[in-house]
Amino acid sequence: MIVLGIETSCDETAAAVVFDGSQILSSVISSQAELHKPYGGVVPEIASREHLEKIEPVVNEALLKAKVSLKEIDAIAVTQGPGLVGSLLVGVCFAKSLAFAINKPFIGVNHIEGHIFSVVFDNPPVQYPALALIVSGGHTNLFFIPEAGKYKLVARTRDDAAGEAFDKVAKMLGLGYPGGPIIEKIAKEGNPKKIKFPIPKITDGKPDFSFSGLKTAVSRYIRQEGVEPAKDGSVNQQIKDLCASFQLTAIRSLILPMEKLARELKPKTLIVAGGVACNMLLRTEAAKVAEKLKVPVYFPSRHLSTDNAAMIAAAGTFHLKRGEKSDLLMTADPMMRLQNIEVDDEKLRKKVRYRL
Repeated sequence: MIVLGIETSCDETAAAVVFDGSQILSSVISSQAELHKPYGGVVPEIASREHLEKIEPVVNEALLKAKVSLKEIDAIAVTQGPGLVGSLLVGVCFAKSLAFAINKPFIGVNHIEGHIFSVVFDNPPVQYPALALIVSGGHTNLFFIPEAGKYKLVARTRDDAAGEAFDKVAKMLGLGYPGGPIIEKIAKEGNPKKIKFPIPKITDGKPDFSFSGLKTAVSRYIRQEGVEPAKDGSVNQQIKDLCASFQLTAIRSLILPMEKLARELKPKTLIVAGGVACNMLLRTEAAKVAEKLKVPVYFPSRHLSTDNAAMIAAAGTFHLKRGEKSDLLMTADPMMRLQNIEVDDEKLRKKVRYRL
């Protein structure tokens, strides 16, 4: 099965052609990072307009690189949600129109499920049950996956996503956008133990995430210590140490809940995906957890960690092979959730009691 994937959930216009859900024939991504850089974050209206301009040439380029015609496409998969509603609508409307024009089936895909499927291209088959940490600029969640296509949310962020925290801290320090790669690069020359930032604790005992307090702690430190934002690309040692200390705390805030739940749920595979999965410290710490538990941990390759259409095509292929497809009434769902199972087994119910 050859599936054309389309992704426009935020600020990347992407299209990909994937064979049998695991072989990438082409993957094209048009980034808007430079457009949003002056604002320190994504401006929804700018993102939507850019998608409108780029989606047709991006899809055409993906087909051209794959050496596949529209007649040879078996189906179309498109991100239905979650995401920015204006951005999502561009991709959904384009996919529906194209599917109607060439009389091919199409399916709306959950963007977060796409990130879970992003590991299929560069890793052995996932052994279930699995535990997946999806961490990006808009999402920070842990999912228990008893079998392919079934998901139980077992931990989530109470406030901000981890990637958003990296962006905001970078903005405070005058480092630019997107913040994740910049902070990671600068942190290599800093002392991660120089500043002790608090790791958030959830008062009700649930293994959830929180990053608003960490951002506040960084902001307070900047004021109290008189840290001057970087200017003209000049970064002093104080900022390097702050970046290293912030990054270490943020990564520990992700790893500790993941390790706690992995010990209780005993998955056969760990998955770490999403834009923040590019961070090497996160990969290193997740690998340590996997080694302790004696299970594999799968990451997508770096170019498949950020938003892309190959992962949407892979997830779409999985559902299409099961006979699932969307109709022309399907529309964008900016608040789309990825929890589709209730836990019936009493033993498992106790393990994931946090969400029940």
